[in-house]
Amino acid sequence: MTKIDISKPVEFPASMVSLASLASKDYKIEVGEGHLERQYEEIADEVKEAIESVLPMGKYTLGPVLEKFEGEFAAYCDSKYCIGISSGTAALHLALAAQDIGPGDEVITVSNTYIATALGISYTGAKPVFIDVDPKTFNMTADLVAEKITPRTKGILPVHIYGHPVDMDPIMELAEKHGLFVLEDAAHAHGATYKGRKTGSLGHIAAFSFYPGKNLGAYGDGGAITTSDPELDEKVRILRYVGQRRKFVHEVIGFQERLDPLQAAVLSVKLKRLDEWNSRRRRWAAIYDEMLAETPLQLPYVEDDVYHVYYSYATIVPSEEERVELISYLLERGIGIFAMYPALVPLQGAYQDMGYSEEDFPVSASYARRVMNLPMFETLREDEVRRAAETILAFYDRM
Repeated sequence: MTKIDISKPVEFPASMVSLASLASKDYKIEVGEGHLERQYEEIADEVKEAIESVLPMGKYTLGPVLEKFEGEFAAYCDSKYCIGISSGTAALHLALAAQDIGPGDEVITVSNTYIATALGISYTGAKPVFIDVDPKTFNMTADLVAEKITPRTKGILPVHIYGHPVDMDPIMELAEKHGLFVLEDAAHAHGATYKGRKTGSLGHIAAFSFYPGKNLGAYGDGGAITTSDPELDEKVRILRYVGQRRKFVHEVIGFQERLDPLQAAVLSVKLKRLDEWNSRRRRWAAIYDEMLAETPLQLPYVEDDVYHVYYSYATIVPSEEERVELISYLLERGIGIFAMYPALVPLQGAYQDMGYSEEDFPVSASYARRVMNLPMFETLREDEVRRAAETILAFYDRM
């Protein structure tokens, strides 16, 4: 059982200390906030109609509305099956549990992700093994995975960071060679493609988050698992609903992690617009690319064979000190800027007992100290994108 000592003060990871002072200030943000309200205004009538169609049914868990969305999202992801789950974190956990992962097993993943990626592994009792990433895409590579494979390794968990798909073919070849399963963390990558194939269909199984701010977001927590393996599909469904295939017959210790029909109804409305919304994000990214090309910032790199959906537009600032100065400059001028993720998962307090240090992840550690994410969502306006870029240009013009 986890022991929580609330008498201890919060200790910021080293890479976050320089940012801590910015969080204590009150800024008036004019570009980069309010995007969920704007999105709702675009689809309000359809959302209301969808919700009102569910309420008279009296079926508020499982049922036909959820099944309809599951079918739609499976088809969208080029997968045979989709199982609606209560959150992206739970989706990761159940996808691993369906692979019979447990104590004594190891699953290899990246260090520069949201902590939910690692928590899904830990919830099964297995050990997350963290690796560094490619310096251009900040994604997992097969070469780095191969270095960490041991007799205890059971799986590989790549993360399509910020919406740029991982180079999956070499990872799948490596997995086949060693008899490992591959779980895609596709929480950032709804609608992204790799060599013409959709994320969610590239590994043996995939986990999505429908957190409200995602490219496809619910009005609350939500998630999904996609797979084309009928056995995995059935196992996940058993685990999702308290370990049963038939009501009151509990074959295993399961969980209560269903996506509810109200959220499914909303997601069905939004799914019809996902490609259009992703196209808008790509348009904003192209403007940033053009306007910021001559700045010292390292801009997002995109491989030729992928379709990047820009859950976030992540830049790398030349130094940690310059990042603080630039973020402060932007926030003071109303630009909603932030750093995602400013601390590596293996260096967080939750995993400090594993004994990792920044030296174990030279690329990721440098990235964590210098990453800066620009405003990016589908309901931005072009003038707002240009204003954010122009403010960055003004910062560098004065230096």
